[in-house]
Parts: sequence; C-alpha cells; structure tokens
Amino acid sequence: MPGTSSRPLSPIERWYWILDQVSPLNVVSRVRVHGALDATLLRAAADALAARHPFLRVAIAAADDGTDPRFVPTAARIEVRTITGDDATWAREVDEVELATGTDWASGPLARVLHVDLGGDHDVVLVVSHVIADGTSALRLLQDLVTYAEAAQRDPAPVTSLATFDPPEARLPKKFRGAIGAARSMRVALAEELRMTAARPKRLEAQAAVEPSRRRTRFLRRELNGDELDRLAGACRAKGVSVHGALSAALAAAIGEQMTPGQAGKLAIGSPVDFRGELQPPVGADEAGAYVCTLPTVLPFGPAVDFWEVAAQTNRDLRERAAASQHFALVSMLGVVTPKSLGHSGKTMKMAEQRGPGNICLSNIGRFDFPDRVGAWTVSGAQFIAGISMSGYYVGTVNSSHGQLFWNFTYIEDIVSEQRAVRIADDALDLLRKAIA
Repeated sequence: MPGTSSRPLSPIERWYWILDQVSPLNVVSRVRVHGALDATLLRAAADALAARHPFLRVAIAAADDGTDPRFVPTAARIEVRTITGDDATWAREVDEVELATGTDWASGPLARVLHVDLGGDHDVVLVVSHVIADGTSALRLLQDLVTYAEAAQRDPAPVTSLATFDPPEARLPKKFRGAIGAARSMRVALAEELRMTAARPKRLEAQAAVEPSRRRTRFLRRELNGDELDRLAGACRAKGVSVHGALSAALAAAIGEQMTPGQAGKLAIGSPVDFRGELQPPVGADEAGAYVCTLPTVLPFGPAVDFWEVAAQTNRDLRERAAASQHFALVSMLGVVTPKSLGHSGKTMKMAEQRGPGNICLSNIGRFDFPDRVGAWTVSGAQFIAGISMSGYYVGTVNSSHGQLFWNFTYIEDIVSEQRAVRIADDALDLLRKAIA
C-alpha cells in the first residue's frame, strides 16, 4: 500500500478530534446494492479505497498531555463488519452502534465499513471520522467503495494514490492566512457576535442535563419520494427560493412550535457552507476532507409567519454572508481559538454549547449524483447521517439522490427527548408537504 506522510493536525482538524474524544463525531453514508456483493469483494474494495486516499492510511498520535496531535501512517486495514438482516437493520445499526462508537484514531484508520447482507440485496454503510470527511466526502468515498467492490469481481486495475494530504486551511484565500488573516477573522467574529446579540434568537434548550462524555447521538430517518421531490423543486422555482430555504423554513417552524407553542419568536439555524470550490486550488471531487463551515441564520417562527418569506430570508442571509467571506473568516479564526488539547478545551466547549452556531443545524448538500448502476449492479438510497458530539443538539442532514430526498435527523439523547425529536421531524415534513401541496 502507498506510504503516507506525517503532519500536524490543522486547527479545524484538531477541533473535530477534540470533539470526537468527548463523544463520537462520525459521518455515516449508506447505499443499497442490488447484486452479487459479498464480504470478500468489500474487503478488496476497502483495501483499494485506502490505497487511493491518504486520509484513510493514517492514525492520530499526540504527546502524553494530548497536545501536538499529528497524523501518522498506519498499516491497519479498514474494518469490514458483515451481518445479516432486513430492510431496517442498517438504520438500527447506525443508531445503536455506528453513531455511538468512535473510530479508533489511536490505531487508525479513521473509517470502517458495515455490510448488511439481506439475501439478494446489500446495505453498505461507511463510517468515517469528521476529522477527515464531511457529508459530501463520505458519500463520494462510499461511491468509490462500491465501484471498487464491483471491479473486484474481475482483475481490477492498480489503484493510484491521490497526492493531496494538506489541511483545508492551507488552501484558504491569501487574505485569510497568517496574522493578517487572523486579525480580519477576529473583526468578523466580533461583528457576528454583535449581530447575534442584537437579534437575540432563542436556542433549543436542554430538556435534561447530560455530561459531555455521556452524550450520545440518536438517529431518525425521513424522506420525500420522487413525486414529492418534484413538487418541492417546482414550488421552490415558482417562489424563487432554494430547496435549502424551504427546508429551513419547515425546520424553524417545527422547532419554534416546540420551544414556545402558539407563540412567535426567532431562532437560529446553522447552515454548513461547502467551500471546496472557493479554495486555492479548489478541492477535487474525489478528495477526502472536511470542507464546511457553519453559518447561523436568524429566522422568525410563529402562527403568522409566511413559510416562503422565511425561505427567501434564509437564502438572502446566506448569500450576503458567503459573499462577504464570513465562512472563511470563521475557519481562519479557529487558528486562534481552537484549544491545544482536550485538557485545555473546557472553556471553549462551554462557549460552543452556549453560543455556537450548531445548536440547531441543517446540513443540506443538495443533489448528489450517486450512479444508479455500477457495472451490472443497481444501487439506490444513497444518503448520509451526521454525528453531533458537543457541536449541537438537533441536526438535519439532506441530500437528493436516486430520485428521492433523504432528510435524516440526529439529536443528543435526553438533551432532546425522543418524543420531542420525533415530533420535530414529523412536523417539519408535514409543514413542508403542506407548503408544496
């Protein structure tokens, strides 16, 4: 297998690693394969995937006090776990096992594979640490995994390793690098703090106190079928808004009703902004890594609030702030505020929980063109799910693939009760369906 160089974790990677040490911070992708897949093919595919991607050939080492974390090479192979089950097994395993269990960062690699054998069909689940992947990366890695598995039926061509192993910060626009970039970022952060203080949005409050190390991400599945997705896209075009705007409006209304039933107010929804294409040089479609930064948008809710105006407000706010490069400023600022280690992270963790943008989060990567066929196999249901750790309380992840929209929800157990979590998910879908009826 190709070698991999060592390097220090960047501030954004170090922050995700610290969060993962408190409570697992995984990104999960899943697809169903209709064809003659087996564990042997997936074993070969996992090895090929690691040979292709340097980030899948590393572990993390640090000093005894947890400082100076570094990526270091590992010879350990990606684990492939095979079980038998039914249509619901994969989701149950994700909820009960994969989101509750971190990757073994000390030994590496920072990914593992679950194979659920249904008989004629197979659910393939890739679990990867958020240190090295986001939702887009996780789905692309899963696509590569299935492609390599199909090729393993024959005599596959040798895999060429990608050369890229640099951190996101290394590709930031020049004005956000170095001391000048840090100063610019602090000014942006101060302006953002003043904006949020003036807006005074409500936050989703904890229903019960849960120690950080005991926080567990739970998972709820929801989706729109093909006809519903077509109606949603048509309604958004007619109203001049994005699908993300409509989803944000639905989620804001659903959570607002849980916060203060029947009353009006404001809340903030964090939207992870994908900045791959804006980096210098841009990130290639097949490169692993975490290339998102969450920007909070303050939205109104209440009985008299117009659904489509909230959607439009979401779009306006995100456009204006992305145009002002606020996402880059926040990434750059992590170089100043990220703790040196878990042991130094107490104040930062508390601040992130009390004031961070991820309290309520909607991560929508839009359309992801996962192929409908890979060789003789047909594939369906490609989607992703996000672990939360200390970054928030309630998260929605969205992608459109294979003619459906998958809207998965995760939440921190007990901080958000199961009853409330289910009600929010159901109400958000109901509100969206009513808006596009």
